[in-house]
Amino acid sequence: MSDAAAISTPKTSASQRPTYVRHRIIVLIFLITSINYADRATFSIAGNAAGGELGLSPVQTGFILSAFAWAYVLAQIPGGALLDRFGTKKIYAGAIAIWSIFTAMQGMVGLIAGLPVVATLFALRFLVGAAEAPSFPGNARLVAAWFPGAERGTASAIFNSAQYFSLVVFAPLMGWLVHSFGWRAVFWVMGALGLAATAIFLRFIHSPARHPSINAAELAHIEAGGGLISMEDASARAVRTPTFTWTNVRQLLANRMMLGIYLGQYCINVLTYFFVTWFPIYLVKERGLNIMEAGFAAAAPALCGFAGGLAGGYFSDLILKRTGSLDLARKGPLVVGMALATMIIACVWVDAEWLAVTLMAVAFFGKGIASLGWAVMADVAPRQLAGLSGGVFNMFGNIAGIVTPIVVGYIVAATGSFDLALVFVGAHCLLTIFAFTVIVGPIRRLELA
Repeated sequence: MSDAAAISTPKTSASQRPTYVRHRIIVLIFLITSINYADRATFSIAGNAAGGELGLSPVQTGFILSAFAWAYVLAQIPGGALLDRFGTKKIYAGAIAIWSIFTAMQGMVGLIAGLPVVATLFALRFLVGAAEAPSFPGNARLVAAWFPGAERGTASAIFNSAQYFSLVVFAPLMGWLVHSFGWRAVFWVMGALGLAATAIFLRFIHSPARHPSINAAELAHIEAGGGLISMEDASARAVRTPTFTWTNVRQLLANRMMLGIYLGQYCINVLTYFFVTWFPIYLVKERGLNIMEAGFAAAAPALCGFAGGLAGGYFSDLILKRTGSLDLARKGPLVVGMALATMIIACVWVDAEWLAVTLMAVAFFGKGIASLGWAVMADVAPRQLAGLSGGVFNMFGNIAGIVTPIVVGYIVAATGSFDLALVFVGAHCLLTIFAFTVIVGPIRRLELA
């Protein structure tokens, strides 16, 4: 056992049955990530009512919806570097608290005379994006530390599927809040939930070697499978050398495999950001639903995406165990899933609301199956740069959050329809397949020069 593991004396010997603390850790990460995605989607649910009250045009709405991603993208590399230097627990907990405060503040827009509405909303959503930047690199670090390689596909799929579960639970809740109490209540309720989540995170998240409930058998199981159990303790004890150097970044950007992964994640996230920004508005404006009906209708594709995410992670790990092929295990579900996701284009030619929602559900089931990007990052990130690598990966992926809301806003403003927007989203599903099958090549851990 490593000397990091010796810091905390496990309560049972390695010969006894292992505990399953890592399962509780991934459940907590899943719940935190669900709140994370709900906070991103607040304006999507409240936006139609807020836009009517505040006089927002489709183009203004598109820019406001994109504000989160501008900051989220810009802050990814600094956020990942902070995680590497100061450890996951402090940085992640601070991030949850800060983004929750800025979420709540959005409910005050328009109540203070003299403040420009569009600029204020853009600024607050920009600040939410900056605060959320360390969240997914933090998730990836926790998975790399707590899970052996053969379980990372499932673990990563679980926290990644929170984006769908979030809307299954929170889209109806937020729709009801808008309907019953007005759009401002959405921001206040979600801000309060985030602050409660901060306290829970601080109470239960620890490194494997320091967790009070883990035993020696589980610790040995994680370490034997490649889990980086000393990651957090090493960052706490060692001289804190910054991982963000241009040499390190250049090595990531000069690698063909990494560039293919980055492109693929960007394309997958085009679908993600359509769903968390414009989809509820699409249901209201294009399909004629009211906001409460849209909240419940959005839950159906989200539930299918959640099921697809769990299925993709499970089958990815199963393929890896049975074949030993990391390429087949990660790329196989991804290709199948993205092929299903192209069904979103078929919504252009259907009139029935139920059929459009069904096609969306199939598309998001496929997208869920294909959402293995973070598992791939846990497989390929250099050991010394887990946070920085995750930050660069998430930066490229979330450029889609800038592009998608703005492009869709302009398309809707110019054509009065979402048809071309759906074609735009579906084309990126095909580009994802190209990126992972042609550009990436063999999946393996990148070794620094």
